[in-house]
Amino acid sequence: MAHVVILGACVGGVPSAYELRKLLGKEHRITLVGSSPYFEFTPSNPWMAVGWRTREQTREELAGPLAKKDIAWHPQKATAIDAEASSLTLADGTVLKYDYLVIATGPKLAFEEVPGLGPDAFTQSVCTHDHAMTAWDRYQEFLKNPGPIVIGAAPMASCFGPAYEFAMILDADLRKRKLRDRVPMTYVTSEPYIGHLGLGGVGDSKGLMESEMRQRHIKWITNAKITSVEAGKVNATELAEDGTVRKEHQLPFAYSMILPAFKGVDPVAAVPGLCNPRGFVLIDAHQRNPKYRNIFSAGVCVAIPPVEPTPVPTGAPKTGYMIESMATALAHNIAAEIAGKPAESRATWNAICLADFGDTGAAFVALPQIPPRNVTWAKEGKWVHLAKIAFEKYFLRKIRTGETIPVYEKYVLKALGIELLK
Repeated sequence: MAHVVILGACVGGVPSAYELRKLLGKEHRITLVGSSPYFEFTPSNPWMAVGWRTREQTREELAGPLAKKDIAWHPQKATAIDAEASSLTLADGTVLKYDYLVIATGPKLAFEEVPGLGPDAFTQSVCTHDHAMTAWDRYQEFLKNPGPIVIGAAPMASCFGPAYEFAMILDADLRKRKLRDRVPMTYVTSEPYIGHLGLGGVGDSKGLMESEMRQRHIKWITNAKITSVEAGKVNATELAEDGTVRKEHQLPFAYSMILPAFKGVDPVAAVPGLCNPRGFVLIDAHQRNPKYRNIFSAGVCVAIPPVEPTPVPTGAPKTGYMIESMATALAHNIAAEIAGKPAESRATWNAICLADFGDTGAAFVALPQIPPRNVTWAKEGKWVHLAKIAFEKYFLRKIRTGETIPVYEKYVLKALGIELLK
């Protein structure tokens, strides 16, 4: 009998648990460890930050669905991994011995890399449900006395989509409230150009996103290294293409949301030989760590090199479709090894993004994520806004009912056109 422990209960971890239960017989144990009793649908966070969603609408309690699948559940944080002894220590002192470990923790939010960054300092975040709710509290205060808004992404950031979404959603919400004319908005980003997305662009994402921001009267600063944040002021250095300083900026704000860089979470990053210098898990083509052959990983916590060098460092995003395919691949590989067969499954490293802009949206497809690509596709329209709303409900229902993934391939690609799979 094998025991598989999955660390992390979000987009990577829960699908991994469901896939493994589908593939493994009842004689094998599966245990899921997560820091919250809930599965929280992170793509909904920008909506929560403007009051368009409540916390209850964007999460599912996991105890019931996991029990129905015969998956043991520990809703608490892990404090240490002993990879040599194949054991995981939890916050309450419980030690879980495993035959296979799946790391799907997501990232540590590196607010400390920019002085003054983060909800405990001067800027907001939409990276977690708690942060989104804090952002909503601060937004309600802002609405009483509107002023300049600064939205953006710090150096080494890799997930740019939520920053674009939040800027557009704020614009849409302020227009509905008849307050937009009182709120100058600036988007400041480490990307070399608008629409880079950490992907080197997708189709005409540059032209598409620039046009969208011009129509919404959102100014932008690219190649920007945010150096510090003070009360009511973002300090940023704008670089030229050769890396020299082009201009220094001091951007006043009454409200600001800046996405931080990501790192690996502490218990994972502390394991010798498991991670790269920023704490992301090193994997081979089969989602397996080269040093510890019984450790697999999926999601944002996986080490992926940047798509290309940029004047201000940027990372490569791990989108939902990519994470989903990682989870499926590692589940099949663990099942194969338990059955005495070689691990042969590989993830399809493709990027699909539905970016909601409040009243419209943009869809980006990059197959594969890293160029050159077989498919590069970008479109915009109100249909994307409606599709993301529908997708939120669809994904949460899959979590609630314990259905196996993939949902991106069955829902998103089908909606966009099956020819994109060819």
